Amino acid sequence: MPFQQGSARTRQRTVLLVGIVVLLIALVLAVVLASILTHGKPEVSPKMMKWKDRGTTKNLQEVILGRCYNYVLARYPELGNKDCLKIWESLKNAFVYKNPCNITSEDYQPLMELASHPISCNKSLFWSKTNDLAHRYTKSNQNFLTLEDTLLGYMADRVSWCGDPSAPGINYESCPKRSECESNPSSVFWKMASKMFAEAACGVVQVMLNGSIEAGAFRSSSIFGSIEIFNLNPDKVSAVHIWLMHDIGGPQSESCSGHSIKRLKSILEERNFTITCEDNYRPVQLLQCVHNPDHTDCRPCTNTT
Repeated sequence: MPFQQGSARTRQRTVLLVGIVVLLIALVLAVVLASILTHGKPEVSPKMMKWKDRGTTKNLQEVILGRCYNYVLARYPELGNKDCLKIWESLKNAFVYKNPCNITSEDYQPLMELASHPISCNKSLFWSKTNDLAHRYTKSNQNFLTLEDTLLGYMADRVSWCGDPSAPGINYESCPKRSECESNPSSVFWKMASKMFAEAACGVVQVMLNGSIEAGAFRSSSIFGSIEIFNLNPDKVSAVHIWLMHDIGGPQSESCSGHSIKRLKSILEERNFTITCEDNYRPVQLLQCVHNPDHTDCRPCTNTT
């Protein structure tokens, strides 16, 4: 009996030892496998991906602060109570150390509130595919302003930014385009800023469109066509004036009676806006002719009697 009991204990110890060894081997294999998977097939973070758009603008903080101070102290001193440091911090907090494809409107809400300011009635100028011309016009005529002439737009115009979950939290190499992911820092920012700009409009508003585009001057997929037009308040906006401009020497693909303009008018009429449309609005055309004085399209601009 003692011998049998001793043999049983030995067998139990052996089974226990074998179990421990098997468990240890399994743990070692798991660690090794995890290591192989981690090093052989690294996790793809947003920073490690090569996005299609340019990366964050170098010295972004200095650029944003410089533009903010210039706007509120030199250009519009009546806005001097704006805190540019807080505005920069709110912008930074909206994207730093965040996945650039997972930005939300809530991320930008503090910035929108800090940088917003009143816009006088009859001054709002919307545009689509007329970027350069619209801004040349507002620079020469202070009676109108585009989104890029507001504090928010002025600070962000032609600069880029996006974050990354890993240090240093900002991706200077590349940022995602809208086609890669819609909830990227730039798209979300401009959608929110455009919505706020449209909501603030009052009185008569102007829309500058490009009648030389073959696909049509009004596009439902544009920021104006998908966001701004639907955030104009009929109780505040009395009329919408459409300026349909054609490139000097360029094709006249569409006039005020064109198919896409008819679609735009229909949308505005359904929202109870009064609408006018003018081909080649004279003051803007004169500005085009400054750069093309000898072109045949500009001969009426230079004739004197």
